[in-house]
Amino acid sequence: MVYKTIVLPYQPKAMKMAGAIEKKANEMAREGWELATFSITLSAKAILIFRRNENTDAE
Repeated sequence: MVYKTIVLPYQPKAMKMAGAIEKKANEMAREGWELATFSITLSAKAILIFRRNENTDAE
C-alpha cells in the first residue's frame, strides 16, 4: 500500500466541509485512490488520508 495525505483549507461550516471532502474523495477515486480516513482540526481544516495498492502507483 502507498498513502497520500492532503490538507483541505479552512471550512468553518459543516456542510461546506462535507462537500469539500466529498469532492476531493471523488476526484482522488478517479485517480485510483481510496479515502482511508480523515480528521477535522480545531482550525476547521480537514486532513484526508488516501491509499492505493503499490502496483497501481503511477507516480
